[in-house]
Amino acid sequence: MIKNVLIVDDDREMLIALKDGFSKYKETFSVLISEDGTGAVNILKDKSVSLVVTDLKMPQMDGFALLTHVMENYPDIPVIIITGYSTPDMERLAHEGGAVGYIAKPFMLENLAKNIMTTLRKESEGGTLHSVSSGIFLQLMEMEQKTCTIRLEDKASGKKGVLFFQDGELLDARVNNLQGKPAAYKIFSWEEVNISIQNVCPEMENKIESDLQPLILEAARLRDEIGKEKKEVVEEIKTKEVETSDTVGDIKKIIKNQVGSKCHLEDIYIDPSMNDWGVQISNVGEFFGMGKLKVCYLEKGEANDTILLPGKNTTVISVGPKCPKDKIIQALST
Repeated sequence: MIKNVLIVDDDREMLIALKDGFSKYKETFSVLISEDGTGAVNILKDKSVSLVVTDLKMPQMDGFALLTHVMENYPDIPVIIITGYSTPDMERLAHEGGAVGYIAKPFMLENLAKNIMTTLRKESEGGTLHSVSSGIFLQLMEMEQKTCTIRLEDKASGKKGVLFFQDGELLDARVNNLQGKPAAYKIFSWEEVNISIQNVCPEMENKIESDLQPLILEAARLRDEIGKEKKEVVEEIKTKEVETSDTVGDIKKIIKNQVGSKCHLEDIYIDPSMNDWGVQISNVGEFFGMGKLKVCYLEKGEANDTILLPGKNTTVISVGPKCPKDKIIQALST
């Protein structure tokens, strides 16, 4: 599983240089970049990030504020500090704040790459599994009372999530900007996943407070419900397409039988946006005792004129100047 490494620094040229330099490691990790802490926070909401590398001195939101944000909201994500203003006090504060590494500028790209690779290796020290059923595997974690952090990637969508187990109990789940049970339902709905395991779990409050089995069953129910809704929508669209095709086909058949094949028809189609207009005109006709509106001819002053058949699905017939409009209107009125 290729990991995302987020590098944050207000020196854009350095960011581009690092992104280009790290391209040689693309089989192991990909690089996301941000020029300030605020942008990094937004990326963390939208992307699955395995490691943050951040400068300390930045506008808007500095590296210490970003480190605090990561520790509070993404305790599973390690942070490496890079800075050009290194002092013993700064290094001490960075480690006390939760940073796993501290590198002073200037540094060699290879040294930073080595730190990144070492940190990422720890993330999957418990092993990796490919193309497994998440439900069965995670119930094993519960049965064996495992303490670990599990990262999952849905093979179908490519989406990534994280689960936190303490002595076999699921404490929290995260995917994109979801946390707790909503995130767990999302992750458990994935049928086939790639998994990497880290044999540690950061201290955190229990946001799940439920056994795994009810969560997995509810996720399956929600998945089936969504699948059923999608199927119903598809069936409804197909039905409408068939109805539309039948209506247009019937009208073409009537015109061909009554008027002939060479009647200079330009187009026939269903236009639901005309339904209300047709109803209003029909109501006016009935109000004045003129009967129900069956066919309507519109002369728009354009190259082609229009004949309307009002109804549940108003049919629009576009006719050319040489078309025998009277014959078509008579044929469709009967």
